[in-house]
Amino acid sequence: MSDNIVLCGVGGQGTVLASKLLAAAAMDRGLPVKTAETIGMAQRGGSVFSHVRLGDGAASPLIGKGKADLIIAFEPAEAVRQLAYLRPGGTVVVSDRAIVPASALVGGPAYDVDAIMAYLREQVEHLVVVDAAAAERDLGSAKCLNVVLLGAAVRTGVLSLTTDDIAGAIRRLVPERFQDLNARALTYVQ
Repeated sequence: MSDNIVLCGVGGQGTVLASKLLAAAAMDRGLPVKTAETIGMAQRGGSVFSHVRLGDGAASPLIGKGKADLIIAFEPAEAVRQLAYLRPGGTVVVSDRAIVPASALVGGPAYDVDAIMAYLREQVEHLVVVDAAAAERDLGSAKCLNVVLLGAAVRTGVLSLTTDDIAGAIRRLVPERFQDLNARALTYVQ
């Protein structure tokens, strides 16, 4: 049995750190881990995604289409972009905060976040939507949304990891000055 997780977002949102936290938490529990990342456009606000596979059933780092148990999406359009990876009955945890691409701002295709969220609600049986503005307001920072999403993902019960597992990885990988903020972020979504 393995957990197949796709994390996706836009460069600068903390997607890579979130995948590293998942991998570190799994290794601390003694679970086999395989990861793969695509981060080439991260510096330019482009798409970033990671595949994280936890457990004995992971033969390769890449998740096949229709095989992901969980998609953790830091941005709604990126969730739609990666939706083909989700298995039937899989779970999507998504931030409701849109990051409108520059092309939409200069006359390219329009970005309609309401239509994108409606599409996700229609297509995904198990959808958890995280209110990014509320999290930022309540926690006092937008920089920990990645950990808010990880906490929400753990609470779905889909993962073989607990909040304590993720908290241990945060203590090891996140600079000390951000640990309290991230500890609060991890338990933000109840």
